[in-house]
Amino acid sequence: MAPAVRGLKSFVWQKLKSAVFDDFTKEEEWKVMLLDDYTTKLLSLCCKMTDLLAEGVTVVENVYKTREPVPHMKAIYLITPTKKSVDGLIDDFISKSSSRYKAAYVYFTDVCPDSLFNKIKASCAKSIKKCKEINISFFPYESQVFTLNIPDAFYRCYSPTLEKTKDKDAVLQVMAEQIVTLCATLDENPGVRYKRYKTEGSGGKEKEAILEEDDDLWVKMRHKHIADVIEEIPKLLKDASSKTKAAEGKLSISALSQLMKKMPLYRKEISKQVLHLNIAEDCMSKFKSNIERLCKTEQDLALGTDAEGEKVKDSMRVLLPVLLNKSHDSYDKIRAILLYIFSTNGTTQENLDKLIQNVHIESDSDMIRNWKYLDVPVISSFVAQQHKYVRRDRSKEETFQLSRWTPVIKDVMEDAIENKLDSKDWPYCSRCPPTWNGSGAVSARQKPRASYREERRSGARLIVFVIGGVTYSEMRSAYEVSEAYKSCEVVIGSTHILTPRKLLEEVKSLSKPKDMVCIKDE
Repeated sequence: MAPAVRGLKSFVWQKLKSAVFDDFTKEEEWKVMLLDDYTTKLLSLCCKMTDLLAEGVTVVENVYKTREPVPHMKAIYLITPTKKSVDGLIDDFISKSSSRYKAAYVYFTDVCPDSLFNKIKASCAKSIKKCKEINISFFPYESQVFTLNIPDAFYRCYSPTLEKTKDKDAVLQVMAEQIVTLCATLDENPGVRYKRYKTEGSGGKEKEAILEEDDDLWVKMRHKHIADVIEEIPKLLKDASSKTKAAEGKLSISALSQLMKKMPLYRKEISKQVLHLNIAEDCMSKFKSNIERLCKTEQDLALGTDAEGEKVKDSMRVLLPVLLNKSHDSYDKIRAILLYIFSTNGTTQENLDKLIQNVHIESDSDMIRNWKYLDVPVISSFVAQQHKYVRRDRSKEETFQLSRWTPVIKDVMEDAIENKLDSKDWPYCSRCPPTWNGSGAVSARQKPRASYREERRSGARLIVFVIGGVTYSEMRSAYEVSEAYKSCEVVIGSTHILTPRKLLEEVKSLSKPKDMVCIKDE
């Protein structure tokens, strides 16, 4: 039975079933499964242990660790083609007499280099009954979001310290190969266009909340505005409570019997709603205590207009209350300073130095100064004539006053679907198939496929990839555009997920030597 997952996660699971587990459909014996760190995360995102049990897997082990031998059982190795993982495989079959398992069935997530393949052949070829490359080199983060798990991509692509090395070309090649595995998994042969950037609990006990794709309430709420969430969850609680009370009102034996059967479901449903209400209330308390005033400043500076649509005449007057507020940390103040600089198309060196000194952020000043490596004007004298992306007019769209800014990527998505992207700014690397007409009315796919509930659209799919990280608001845009353009599903991906703090830290790292940069996974 397939797990209750949606979109990309479902596609990955179906591919794993067809490429790996279908090889064992005629066998009724139990098997051991060996994973490395990468494939452990991959499987955790698209299936549960019960799904593996249904496929005949009784034990899941880490290929890196020492394990007890189970010589009467076959072993499925789902691993990345790296030296560490291959060494773990070889160690299990050093000699026939000391083999940990009956036989090995090896599935690599990507192309196995000849050097590693030859090493396997020389060491344990007789123990391997099957060896395949299944080509899944991405993580299905959400139903319409994927990552490539390359957290250092921002540094490797944009740091001037790597300008004379081949590091950037190498990571771009890796990204391209990983994106190809995404297209293969989705059975897509897309046209490709790109943008070039020229750069110089209950009972008082704490309970862990697991937020995942099979939690319908989480899927529904995760990208909504906090105000909508706070309003909607109590309604759901009230509705569930009224259903329970209505059931309790029936006193017949059969009605009571049915109620007893349904009560665990009601408890689980209400418990889940209470959990999400607690999360939302915690978010709202932080928002009200500090973030609300900061958000207003950020929105005004980013848009250049206030909530009433009036133009901001003096950006410094908008900025100063944030800088003088002791409850805001240095990251908040640095972000506000950056928005001020962007809104004024750069500032003077003297003004920047004063801002840095007055806010006492000398040690983090590279979070501001290093934007020059991204071709963003920081100092006015540095500015060349910038070609700005013409934004869509969204003045008539209903939105919250503190969420007026729309990510530029949303404009790009809509322009791509409507076939309005300028070919000078967005040249073609490969043309779209002739069936693509820009409206999304006809599928760009070449083959019919099985129907999934989440594939409700019979039209095209737009895949957007961002080098150097994607934000949650950009992820939300993919869902919003998919909802607005019913005939086109938007899938967005990146090298990793960005938070405001992580972005500033990565910008700060751009001027550091490679051996001094430590970038953690998301």
